[in-house]
Amino acid sequence: MNRPLLEVMALKKHFPLRGGLFGGVTGQVYAVDGVTFSIEKGETLSLVGESGCGKSTVGKAILRLIDPTDGEVWLDGARIDKLSASQLRPLRRRLQVVFQDPFSSLNPRMRVRDIIAEPLRNFGLANGAAEIEDRVAKLMDTVRLPRDAMRRYPHEFSGGQRQRIGIARALAPGADLIICDEAVSALDVSVKAQIVNLLSDLQDELGLALLFISHDLAIVEHLTHRVAVMYLGKIVEIAERRSLFANPRHPYTRALLSAVPVPDPLAQRDRIILTGDVPSPINPPSGCRFHTRCPYVFDRCRTEEPLLRDVGDGQKTACHLDELPALRMLPQAA
Repeated sequence: MNRPLLEVMALKKHFPLRGGLFGGVTGQVYAVDGVTFSIEKGETLSLVGESGCGKSTVGKAILRLIDPTDGEVWLDGARIDKLSASQLRPLRRRLQVVFQDPFSSLNPRMRVRDIIAEPLRNFGLANGAAEIEDRVAKLMDTVRLPRDAMRRYPHEFSGGQRQRIGIARALAPGADLIICDEAVSALDVSVKAQIVNLLSDLQDELGLALLFISHDLAIVEHLTHRVAVMYLGKIVEIAERRSLFANPRHPYTRALLSAVPVPDPLAQRDRIILTGDVPSPINPPSGCRFHTRCPYVFDRCRTEEPLLRDVGDGQKTACHLDELPALRMLPQAA
């Protein structure tokens, strides 16, 4: 049986808090606290949730930009979370990232040609200036940028064009999996759609797998195959796109979806308004971490942590309730 391209098992990342006279550890920030999921070859998994829930920390831990506190990360059958820098280097070309800010992630002193060519040189994937120039030109074609733009600097491009340069750089070493960390959140609405369409086309053409980290469910719905919803360092629901958007089974997912605008101007969803603020990851609540804001909370939620369980159709949810009221579509008042 073939293994998934990426497997993340019980991943944790805790940041120590230091204070006092001698700077000792006084507590922990439980940024990611036991996250498990997998991504198949050619699949898009979207990781969604409010700001501060740990989405980007998951991406950084997978990339080994930060070292996990615990858990396992497997890339195509090879465990990468314990590898040294030299052991990890050959695998890095298969695991690339597109960052949120398309300007600060590009070196302003390098021409676009050199930015895209840098992975080719680092991994020894091209020999000589002529081959590098040809590879860069083809990558410019792939991301729908004119070839004559490769001698320009990043500040000469728009935000959407700079993000295309970032995508070309990620494609250069022949990546199997690209982590898109809020890759469209800094762009205008029309440009977001262009970048999402580009990623979708590239996935079809190249067989890429994507981990798409976002808080924008409207964008996610048009790109992803599966969705994992995070709250306060944990995944509370994971499902196929159609199942999750048609029948979300966790109260937090319901609240997120109720805030997404619907295309019909004459209809609106029942809006679920969550009370209170997200608890601190330094001292998360006992039991279900969502119980302090959940409209359906009962005694068991406050004492017993729910585990992700299969509720049918490939959908898993971490909730003690077996069924929730359906979201209604209400006619808009005249």
